[in-house]
Amino acid sequence: MTTALTHVLMLLTGISAGDSVNGALVSLYLAPLALVIFWTQGHYSKRKPYAREVRELLHACVGLLLAQVALAFFSDWEMPRLLPLVQWTLAPILLLSLRAILKFTMLRHGSWSRPMVIVGTGANARETARVFEAERLMGYHLIAFLDLPGSAPTATQYHDRRGRSVPCLHLGSQTDITLKQLGSPHVVLALDQGGMESSQMLIQQLSRDCANLQIVPSLRGLPLHGMSINHFFAHDIMVLGMRNNLAQRGPQMLKRAFDVFCSTLLLAMTSPLFLWVAIQVKLGGGGGVFFGHMRIGQNGVPFPCYKFRTMAVNADVLLKELLANDPVAREEWERDFKLKNDPRVTKIGRFLRKTSLDELPQLWNVLKGQMSLVGPRPVIQAELERYGDQVGYYLEARPGITGLWQTSGRNDVSYETRVNLDAWYVKNWSMFTDLVILIRTFKVLVVKDGAY
Repeated sequence: MTTALTHVLMLLTGISAGDSVNGALVSLYLAPLALVIFWTQGHYSKRKPYAREVRELLHACVGLLLAQVALAFFSDWEMPRLLPLVQWTLAPILLLSLRAILKFTMLRHGSWSRPMVIVGTGANARETARVFEAERLMGYHLIAFLDLPGSAPTATQYHDRRGRSVPCLHLGSQTDITLKQLGSPHVVLALDQGGMESSQMLIQQLSRDCANLQIVPSLRGLPLHGMSINHFFAHDIMVLGMRNNLAQRGPQMLKRAFDVFCSTLLLAMTSPLFLWVAIQVKLGGGGGVFFGHMRIGQNGVPFPCYKFRTMAVNADVLLKELLANDPVAREEWERDFKLKNDPRVTKIGRFLRKTSLDELPQLWNVLKGQMSLVGPRPVIQAELERYGDQVGYYLEARPGITGLWQTSGRNDVSYETRVNLDAWYVKNWSMFTDLVILIRTFKVLVVKDGAY
């Protein structure tokens, strides 16, 4: 595949075949190495979350890029300078696209789909079901929850994304027979906290009956992304290593450099759009084009969060009148600090909010260091109380133009969920996480789910 990609790049860049034949040979030699790397990482034998597959593939392509450059440098082979960089930049995009298309096609025809059961009926089991359901490309579909042997029957009241009620069955003492009757499905053990210690015999039995048993421990609130796992020879003990990436100087500098580069580039690219929106706002509502609303930033420092003006000039008066006369609107405002049918919003303002173009001026906040491209949702002082004991996570990071809240349903999710998403982001931050959220943001902007 890499050899074919090289020939395509030769046509696109105008490189002659004579100049790049050695580059094609290097790519040909590295292609088997790429297959070996993907095979050893389980890309052809295991079903992995898509984000992990993307991260491993990107790491492999970076390594292969360095290997190709090293081969060209320490040998007599001549190669166009930009060819390796362009080649190993496009390779993961093509590979991931082809893999996704293949898996979706196989899912449509039922050849990639595999039944799954979850042993457990508590909160951890239901959360596990939602996680696997969100990872469609893994190909698992939940057919049942299984009660523990000796427990009373439980009704989970769980419905999948199609509205289908998932039954709760009894596992029984002979687990191998029960699993065979269910068609030998994939088994996930997801007990609530304390359940693992009291179910050692069950775990041993399931590990003998299932070749690829998966266990989901109840570790709510821990920073799981990037956590290191160590076990000791001849001892039943596991040590989890946690690190706060955003508290380290190196990752902070990397994130800030990425913000400065991208905000500068985006401000230059969107300057014509800035001008068009500014004219429309001026013609549509009067008053100033920009509006700076005070928000709480990193370490509790307030800053004006810039937006294109989307409300009437007398917005404060309109809000007071509405909240005084409309109890339904007052309840909505007290719950979400937002109104779905906000009478203060102008006609052009509704368009800007629906398309999120009203937030373009926040690129200037990013350039100034008050915000980040990705981070917690910027809030006002009164909202900090609703973060409770998780307010420290919010204050640790710069607020973001986009974030997990914006890519997870936006205004359609509860306020409690927003707080949990912000806390999860800070605890589990990595540069890869930012890239995934930015990619998901483009999808949200196209679909416009939860925007108003």
